[in-house]
Amino acid sequence: MDLKQYQFVLVNLDPTQGSEMKKTRPCVIISPNEMNKYLQTIVIAPLTTNSKNFPTRIKINLQNTVGWLAIDQIGTIDRKRIIKILGSLTEAEIQKTKETIREAFVD
Repeated sequence: MDLKQYQFVLVNLDPTQGSEMKKTRPCVIISPNEMNKYLQTIVIAPLTTNSKNFPTRIKINLQNTVGWLAIDQIGTIDRKRIIKILGSLTEAEIQKTKETIREAFVD
């Protein structure tokens, strides 16, 4: 599977622990293409349909469903957890994702 940064992918996140997002859900690939090409692990941010308007959540439209990209839940998974590719973020969503990551993780 040719995985690219900012693609939506369906991921099986179970088993999880504590407050981690559970079940099979759409996620967005955050790791850069060079990492995705050569490493067995992929950095993702999960989507949720239940969210308040937190500064680390980005409103996203995936296949006519509104969801929230949870930058505060970024994690690393093995590529074997990815079931299929669902699409990609829009250019505006990519820009908002980059801004939110910078605000959350870069001082």
